[in-house]
Amino acid sequence: MTKTPPDQLSARIATGIADLPADQWDALSDGGNPFTSHAFLAAMEDSGSVDHLGEGGSTGWQAAPILIEDDEGRLTGALPAYIKSHSQGEYVFDHSWADAWQRAGGDYYPKLQIAVPFTPATGPRILTRDPGLALPLLRAAETLCKQADLSSAHATFIEPEQVPIFEEAGWLIRHDLQFHWENRGYSDFTDFLGALSSMKRKNLRKERIAAQEGVEIRQLTGAQILPEHWDAFWHFYQDTGSRKWGHPYLTREAFTLLGETMADKILLVLAFIDDQPVAGALNFIGKDCLYGRYWGAVIDKPFLHFELCYYQAIDAAIALGLSRVEAGAQGGHKLARGYEPVRTSSAHYIPHPGFRAAVEGFLRAEREGVAADQLVLDERTPYRREEGKNDNP
Repeated sequence: MTKTPPDQLSARIATGIADLPADQWDALSDGGNPFTSHAFLAAMEDSGSVDHLGEGGSTGWQAAPILIEDDEGRLTGALPAYIKSHSQGEYVFDHSWADAWQRAGGDYYPKLQIAVPFTPATGPRILTRDPGLALPLLRAAETLCKQADLSSAHATFIEPEQVPIFEEAGWLIRHDLQFHWENRGYSDFTDFLGALSSMKRKNLRKERIAAQEGVEIRQLTGAQILPEHWDAFWHFYQDTGSRKWGHPYLTREAFTLLGETMADKILLVLAFIDDQPVAGALNFIGKDCLYGRYWGAVIDKPFLHFELCYYQAIDAAIALGLSRVEAGAQGGHKLARGYEPVRTSSAHYIPHPGFRAAVEGFLRAEREGVAADQLVLDERTPYRREEGKNDNP
């Protein structure tokens, strides 16, 4: 079949991902990232955690995937995109931009978000096996902004390999820091501890002993995760979500659907007392990364958070042969537990010339600050100096 020249390609906006063919959507990438899979994104829609385009709803996330198809109607490229009426659940904060836009007499919302809802994990944001479709997809997003009177478009937590595509398209690049753990070929947790300074090694051992005292910790995946485990975790998640965000982003049905459609990509770590779950941490398994997402507890036990979210994740990553653990947004306390500062990137399309110039100046200063912070944090990692440093992108 003759390929259509990029300047003759056409794109369309679908009302959601759930109704698209799963095999075609998943064929757009190598399947290494669980969050851009059809199963995950469809679960967000089918559970009511996000809304379908044109059906109203109250989540503030309206699914609007941007698609390119071949002559036979098969997907060849896509952007997981959403029309947003607020800035919640993104973890790249633009509230000050919205305030400035409003003060200038403009409407910042609605805007276009190219992202995985509620998920500050790096991954592909341009889904296609054809490099020639990457720029046309971004141009389609720009066109949607103009036609639908959207203020701007934002792609968040872009995998490093795709950042140059957004730069080539002329989008503004923003940087931030997360804390990731890197597997340097460790055989087990004790081997990892050997890479730390003596004092940090002793502190981590003490924390694990204190956290594990009086509780049984189980790592569950696949068919091992039963409905009662999801019931318990939903209780933990509701409590944490209510305290951190005001209300939980995901519905109870979301966890059921995730368990039904991608349980083999899920690692649920639960702590039990007298065979009753009292705390838990939810992780997703990628091709080369373990992604920590949610945690919650009904007891207040010292260091249990660190044990379930960070140390158990390291144990699992080593056992699964994964290269790293992404432990989610923020959290400087992760630094002392072997998680190192890594730069993350987002890209922003702002068609208004004056506002673009103002944001560009803001980002220039912010990038300098992020770079300086990373240098300082790099010197505070718990690793022995001779172990070498993590080369961040």
